[in-house]
Amino acid sequence: MPAKPKHSPVKSRWLILSHAFNMDGRAASQTITDKIPYFLDAGIEPTVFSSITGIKDTRFVHRQFLAWGPAAFRFDFRHWFANQYGRGLAYKVVTTAVSILLAPFTILERILLGLSSQWSWAMPAYLHGKRLIQNKKVDLVYSTAGAWSAQLAALWLKKRTSVFWMAEIHDPLVIRSNPDDLGFGVPNNRDARFRKWLETQICKYADVVWWFTNGALHYAKLRNPNLNQPGNAKGLMVIPGAEPLRDFEEVQLSKHNIQFHTYGNHLVISHFGSLAKNRSISMILNCLPIFFQRFPEARSIIKIHVYGAKIDLLAADAISQHGFSDLVVEHGRIEKDPITGQSGRKRIAELMQTSDVLLLLHGNDEWCAEYIPSKMYEYFWMDRPIWAITHRNAQMDSLLAERNAYVSSATDPSSIDHILEQIWLDWQKKNLNKVHCGPIGVDQAVKSILEHIEG
Repeated sequence: MPAKPKHSPVKSRWLILSHAFNMDGRAASQTITDKIPYFLDAGIEPTVFSSITGIKDTRFVHRQFLAWGPAAFRFDFRHWFANQYGRGLAYKVVTTAVSILLAPFTILERILLGLSSQWSWAMPAYLHGKRLIQNKKVDLVYSTAGAWSAQLAALWLKKRTSVFWMAEIHDPLVIRSNPDDLGFGVPNNRDARFRKWLETQICKYADVVWWFTNGALHYAKLRNPNLNQPGNAKGLMVIPGAEPLRDFEEVQLSKHNIQFHTYGNHLVISHFGSLAKNRSISMILNCLPIFFQRFPEARSIIKIHVYGAKIDLLAADAISQHGFSDLVVEHGRIEKDPITGQSGRKRIAELMQTSDVLLLLHGNDEWCAEYIPSKMYEYFWMDRPIWAITHRNAQMDSLLAERNAYVSSATDPSSIDHILEQIWLDWQKKNLNKVHCGPIGVDQAVKSILEHIEG
C-alpha cells in the first residue's frame, strides 16, 4: 500500500457510480474495487452507488439500487438471488418464473428503445445522486465500469448540478468495423447510436475522462477534436493494472521458496474468462492436427482447460471435427465456495498459479486495437508463463514482450503453430519462459487519477 499523503485531495467526498461494484470475479468490478484501498489511504471519503448484483461493502456508504427497466431488473434479480440463496433448484424455479412474468415488458422495452439492458439503472443512480449533491455532500462524481448506465447517470448529474465529473471508459463506446473505419459513420443499431452520442457528451461535459489503451484514446480524439480543448474534457490514457490477492502477495513479492506450480504429466494450458466466435480457442484447436503430425506424443499430453465460460460455438465445432473431447476440459464459472468460504477470485488465482501456461485470447475484431483484456494484468501477478494471441495492438504486444510472454497473431495460424511448438519444447525441458519486468499495480493508476483532480 502507498504511504498516506500529508493532506487529503481538495475534492475528497466522492460519489462513485459503478453498476457492477463488488461482483466476485467480474472485471468491471475489480477495476474499481482494486482502487478503493488506495483511495481510502489517500483520504478519499467514497459513497458508492451500484446495482444489487454485488456484495454490499461495509467500509463506507454503499447503496444498491434496482434498475427500473424490466430487462435490467431480470438480470440484477438473478445475480442477487444467487448471492443470497445459491444456484440450486430454488434459483432455477424462481428466476425462471420472474423471467416469464417480465418477458412481455422486456420485449416491449426492446422494441420501443432498443438499448442495452442496463440503461435503466441510470435513473435511480441519478435521482439519489442529485439529492446528495444538492445537500452538498459530494465534491466529485466518478463514473466507471462496464455498463454505460453509470456514465449516463453522471452526465445527467453534471448537466443538472455542474459537479466535478471523472469518467472512466473500460471498453470503447464506439465499435469500429475495420482499420479504415474511424467511427464517424452513423451506426444502424440504436444502442450503438446512443453510445456514440454518449461518447460525444462525455468528451464535452466531463472534467476528466480516461481510456485504458493508447488506441482507444487515439480514436476518441479523432472523433472528438474538442477533447483537451478549454472548456471540454481532459482526455487521458490510464493503464488500469491489477492487484494481487493479499493471500498471494507475500509469496509473489518475497524471497520465500513457496511454489504453487510443479511440472506434471500433462502440459496444462489454461484460459480464464469469456469465449466467443471472435475470441475462440478454435484458432488453437485447428492448428493441432498438423502439430500432432510432427509431435504425435503430444496428443495425449497437451490439455486445454477452460475456466469461467462455456466453450464457444467455433471451438465446439473444432472439438467435434477433430475428436478433441478429451483434450479440452471445461470447468464453467468459478464462484465462491459455499463450504470453505473461499472467494471465486481466490480460487481462480490458485488455478492460475498451478497452470503451466496462461492463455490470453485478445480476439480478432477491429476493436482489439483499442482494447486490452483486464485479465492480462491479473496474469502478470501470477508468475506463470503467458501465451497471448493478439490482434493489432502495439501497446499490448509491447507490455507482453517486456514480460517475456509467448505472443502469436490471431490472424496468422503459422505464428500460433510456431509458438505452440516453442511452448511444447520448452515444457519438455521444464524451461518455460519465466516472467520478466514484474506486474503493473493499481497504485500507478490511482496516482495518475489523483494528480488530475487537485486544484
